[in-house]
Amino acid sequence: MRGRDAHLPGAATRTDGSRQWSQGPLLASRQTGRKAVSEVLISTDGLSKHYPIGTSFFGRRDQVIRAVDGVSLDIYERETFALVGESGCGKTTLGRVMLRLLDRTAGTVRYRGQDLHALNDSAMRAMRKKLQIVFQDPFASLNPRMRIKDILAEPLRTHRFGTEAQIEERCGELLDMVGLRRTLLRRYPHQFSGGQRQRIGIARALANSPEFVVCDEAVSALDVSIQAQVLNLLRDLQEQLKLTYLFITHDLSVVRQFADRVGVMFLGRMVEVGTTEEIFSNPRHPYTMFLISAVPRADPHQRNREKPLLVGDIPSPMNLPTGCRFQTRCPYAQAICRTEEPALSDRGGRPVACHFPLGL
Repeated sequence: MRGRDAHLPGAATRTDGSRQWSQGPLLASRQTGRKAVSEVLISTDGLSKHYPIGTSFFGRRDQVIRAVDGVSLDIYERETFALVGESGCGKTTLGRVMLRLLDRTAGTVRYRGQDLHALNDSAMRAMRKKLQIVFQDPFASLNPRMRIKDILAEPLRTHRFGTEAQIEERCGELLDMVGLRRTLLRRYPHQFSGGQRQRIGIARALANSPEFVVCDEAVSALDVSIQAQVLNLLRDLQEQLKLTYLFITHDLSVVRQFADRVGVMFLGRMVEVGTTEEIFSNPRHPYTMFLISAVPRADPHQRNREKPLLVGDIPSPMNLPTGCRFQTRCPYAQAICRTEEPALSDRGGRPVACHFPLGL
C-alpha cells in the first residue's frame, strides 16, 4: 500500500516525516444520493435505548430517558449516511447500539440481513472486524502509554491477523493509508497534533478491513483547515476501500459536502430522511428547516436574510411532551400535534414524521 501516497489529495512531505495535507476545498458536494445498484448493508427496525432514572419508594425505576426511541433506517453499501441533530438527541447512542457497543432496549440491528443481537459473543467478536468506529476526541481515544505501533497492532492481534512480522508490516501500511510515515510507529500519541492523532484513530479503525465505519463527530474537535484535510482523507479511503459510513455530526455545513443521505434526529426520534440535496433545498420537517437556517452562509445576500427563530420551551428528555416532541417549539403546531405523535412515513416522496410537512 505504499503507492497510495500518489492518490491522497495534496500530500507533501514534512520535516517530521508526516504529510502536509492540502488545505483546499473539499471534494465536490454529493448530490445524487445512493447509487441505484446499492444494497442495504446495515439496518435498524424499531431500535430503542432507554436509561432508567430515579427510584420510587418501593425501589422501582419509574422514569426513563428515551435516548433512542424506535428508530428504523437502512444504510446502503458504499454510501455516507449523515446523522444530524442537536447535542443530546441520541445520535451517538444510536451509532453505538448499532455496533453493539451498548445494549439495546428493544428493536433489531441487521448487518447483511443477519441479526447482530442474535449472535453469541464468539460470533460477535468475529463480526467486529467488519464494524468499526472513529471516535470524536483524538486526544482521549489513544492510550498515551502505548506507542503507535502497539495501538495499531492491538486489533490485529485480537483477531489473529498473522505473525508479528506481518502485523508490523500491516501497521506500516495503515500509516501509509492515512498519510503518515512508517518511521512514526515508534512515537507516542503526545508527539502528534490533533489532526495526526485523528488519522491514527482512522488507521486503527481500518486495521481489520471493515465494511461499515461509524464516524462519531470525527472532525468536530479539529480546526476548520484540518477538518477539510481529514474529510478529504475519509472520502478518498471510502472510494479506495469501498467503505460505508455512518457520519454523526451536529455541523450541517460539513454534511452538505460529505454525505449522500441525511437522517435528522430530535429527542431520540428520527424526524426526516432524504438525500443531501432534498434536505438542504427542500426540508419537510420544521425542525430540519430551523437546523438548515442556522448554517452559516458565505453569500452575503443569503447571510443577511431574516432567519426563523425557535420559540417556546425546550422539552426535557426526562419529561417528554405528549404528541409530537417538537410541538412546544413548532410555529406550525395544531391541535393534533399536541395529542398524537406523528409516525415516520412517506410524505411527498421521502420519510417525514410530521402531521403538516412543509411544502405539501
